[in-house]
This record gives sequence, structure tokens and C-alpha cells, in this order.
Amino acid sequence: MRVRTSALLLVVSLLLVGATPRAAAQNRSIAVVVSPRNSVSQVQMGELIKLFTGEKRRWPGGVPVKLFTRSLGTVEHDALLKLLKMSETEYKQHWAGRIYQGEAEAEPVALPSNGMAREAVVAIPGAIALVVFTEIKPGMKVLRVNNKLPDEDGYPLHQ
Repeated sequence: MRVRTSALLLVVSLLLVGATPRAAAQNRSIAVVVSPRNSVSQVQMGELIKLFTGEKRRWPGGVPVKLFTRSLGTVEHDALLKLLKMSETEYKQHWAGRIYQGEAEAEPVALPSNGMAREAVVAIPGAIALVVFTEIKPGMKVLRVNNKLPDEDGYPLHQ
């Protein structure tokens, strides 16, 4: 009886904190967020890679893309490296090369918190960042990736 009661309490606890399969997927999803003033509402993976490697430097309408990343060691930074299929060293070399060739002024700004990412995307029209889905803040516009939102089956940016 004690084991049965413990199992029932565990199931109830998991339901109360939202640990459903969908919630678990959301906890591992990385959202692509932009300024609410950005006219773009979706990107394909290839375009997303071009944005985060600096190959695509302007949004439709001519607004410059401003990349924001999270600091080294965060889930979002790891997701960025995974997306770009680069190590941290390759990432640094990539941006050093772009700067040297005059294709970028600096590497993307690394932010220490999701709150700062929110402030950046709200304040800067061309801003784009990666944020853990459960950390989305008011004012962040979440882009669809390959026509999927982070809480939908088949979303490509799961950690």
C-alpha cells in the first residue's frame, strides 16, 4: 500500500509542476526571439544558420540584423554551437575571420541573462537571440522555425 501511495503522489506531483511530455519538450526547446517590430514571423533552418553566422546581415526592409547570444556555458550558447555545427574555438575563429575580412564589426554580443536578451530584442529592431522556451519574457516575439513553434511536435531546436 505504501508503494502504491508513493507512486500516486509522484504522478500527482509531476502533473502539478507540469512535467507532462509536452512540458518536458518545452523545457528542452530553444526559441528564436526577435523584436516585436520585426515583420518576420518564421524562418527556415538554412536561413537561421545564415543569420547566426552573419551571412545574412539584413532583415526584409533593410533593417540590420543584430545578433545576441548567451554567455559561454549556457544552454542557449550550447544550442547555438549545435545549430552552427561548430566548437567554441571554431565559432571564435569564424567571427575573427568575418571581422578581419570586413564582413562584421564585432562578434555577436554575449549576454549573461535572459532578462538582458529580452531588453535587447525589445529595444533593438533588428535583434535576434536564442532563449530557452520556458524563459520567454513579455515583449519577445517568437519565430516559427520550419513552420513550427517551440511547443509543437517536430520543432527542430530541441536540446
